[in-house]
Amino acid sequence: MNNDSNSSPANNPNSSPILESPNGTQEAITPVKTAIEQVNFIDNEIEQMLPASATHNSLVDNQKDRGPKNRFASIVTLVAIALMILGLAMDNVLLGYTSAVVAMVASVRMIWPSWGKVWKTLIPPVWRNLIIACFGILAAIVGLLMLSGANQEPGSRNIQINWDAIGAVGELIGALGQILIAIIAVYVAWRQYVISKDLTIQQNRITQQQTIDAYFQGVSDLAMDEKGFLEDWPQERAIAEGRTAAIIKSVDGEGKAKILRFLSQSRLVTPIKRDRLLGRPIFDGNGGYAEDREHGIRVIDLGVMLAGADLKKTDLRWTDLSDANLVRANLDGCDLVKANFSRTILYEGSLVGADLRGARFFYGTAENATPRSRTHVPNYQTGTYTGGVMENVDFTGVKRLSDEQRYYCCAWSGEKSRKTIPGGCEGIPNKLGR
Repeated sequence: MNNDSNSSPANNPNSSPILESPNGTQEAITPVKTAIEQVNFIDNEIEQMLPASATHNSLVDNQKDRGPKNRFASIVTLVAIALMILGLAMDNVLLGYTSAVVAMVASVRMIWPSWGKVWKTLIPPVWRNLIIACFGILAAIVGLLMLSGANQEPGSRNIQINWDAIGAVGELIGALGQILIAIIAVYVAWRQYVISKDLTIQQNRITQQQTIDAYFQGVSDLAMDEKGFLEDWPQERAIAEGRTAAIIKSVDGEGKAKILRFLSQSRLVTPIKRDRLLGRPIFDGNGGYAEDREHGIRVIDLGVMLAGADLKKTDLRWTDLSDANLVRANLDGCDLVKANFSRTILYEGSLVGADLRGARFFYGTAENATPRSRTHVPNYQTGTYTGGVMENVDFTGVKRLSDEQRYYCCAWSGEKSRKTIPGGCEGIPNKLGR
């Protein structure tokens, strides 16, 4: 009994025994079945989008529309058609005319509610006014032609219809109608393209988020492995770094920002102080790992992963971007509160409108800090060679720039960038020399 009930059409919505061909093949009915499935899918989507009350009301309205009124109108239409045929057969003009009028009125009565719904659904409000206005203009032109002197014969006071002019107007109306239909078709195609594009973008966002979640899980599994914090095994660190390099190029700016926040908050891009023999991280006594900016090892070294990256208008608060290569990176409008840019290469980057409150560009003092160098070891006490490379960076409209930040940027960004720094660089020497 269970097998029979489960295989019955009522319990299996995917089965369609009515559409089966006599020889048992489904090739002939595949397009029909696909169309039915698409219609059912669209109906389900519409019901989910509408509120429960709206769906209930629409069902009630549809039931009313399909109720006795429409059934009575259908019967009247069929009877009127039969009487009209009978009148034509009997050569009874009165019966024929009366039946034709009754059939027309009943048919219009049935069509009118559906036509109103189609009109509101397919034609946007702007197009409705345009269509009605076009018909009004055409009707006015016809009326003016009929009422103008062109339709009057000499010496006649009565209006005479110039059928040649009316025919020309009719051809014009037909041409304009075809143009209007073409315009509506183009509009519908454009709307379909926009909807398809929005759906594609939404699907891409979902796919990207799933990819990022899988990356987070993979790196977390490596970091939380029983063997340690990825510090003992260089091969595991190399795998984590390779995963990061692969995914960071395949996501958009918001995806990159999520990855950077995850790596920064999990301390995977921060140089950690380690035991020289075992390689294990050393605790700082406050429940975390101790930093070692001079000799520490990062679990993941960003390197050149972010060179030329487009990160505009993303949230990069409290991210550790130290020692990263951000050449020509776009950071316009970013929230960079408490971000660390020490020894970061920002050459020809853009910080237009970025919030730099508390952002770190160097260690030590602004007067003694200098940009990073390939040949010199940084001194995190005095600040020499601990600063970021700020040459030719666009600082236009940056927000909450402190005096120390402004001094360092003016001193080491070059003449081109000094002109864009809010507050100006008057009295601050150009230590870069170019």
